[in-house]
Amino acid sequence: MKLYQVRKGQFVYYNNELHKVYGVKPMYKLSVHLIKLRDLTQHITNAVSVEKYKPKEFDSFIFNHKAYTLSKNRKAEAGDYILINNPMQDSLDTYSLNEIDLVETADNKGVITSNSHGVKHNEYLLMVPGRAADSNPIDRKDKTNDEDENVNETGTPGVLTSEQLPSLGDIYKKKDNDAIVETMVIAIKDQTVYLGGGFEVNQNELMDNGKWEFLYNLLDR
Repeated sequence: MKLYQVRKGQFVYYNNELHKVYGVKPMYKLSVHLIKLRDLTQHITNAVSVEKYKPKEFDSFIFNHKAYTLSKNRKAEAGDYILINNPMQDSLDTYSLNEIDLVETADNKGVITSNSHGVKHNEYLLMVPGRAADSNPIDRKDKTNDEDENVNETGTPGVLTSEQLPSLGDIYKKKDNDAIVETMVIAIKDQTVYLGGGFEVNQNELMDNGKWEFLYNLLDR
């Protein structure tokens, strides 16, 4: 793909696995920032290394070690996950293409998510736990010898591995802050990540792209 064709929220294949674009930084050589949907690990690459995919009903994939099937068979209810595949935001909405969100309340008009997004029923696909028997698995572009590691097809999560921890030298930007804060991973102990500037966070919080954005690793520059 060309860089101008890459936009935030797109599903893409990178290294044969399904990812979502969470940022495009044209000023960097590695300008495309990705999250692998299978385990929420973050990666950076360039536009020519990714291939776009448009998710549709009956597709199934693993999100954060749980299998889901996209469906329109019913409206979302509290506790459901949704994929906002058809965003029609007004000027006050902040959600974006293919955002995955947890429903807190629902009515006939739409849903309110855990991120306080008001989403109409025609803007999303329901993420039904488990992989339906007639679904189209989209976890990998090349499905040869495809196996689902560390996941239960009914949606039970697996165990995080040490490879998913942030690495020393990773640079992150804090997103839920009015001031611009960029900081580096300086130490890791168990599930606690120590950042420059006195920040001390759990690894799961650091992997939440609503709170922190991975920029690059110093060793890669």
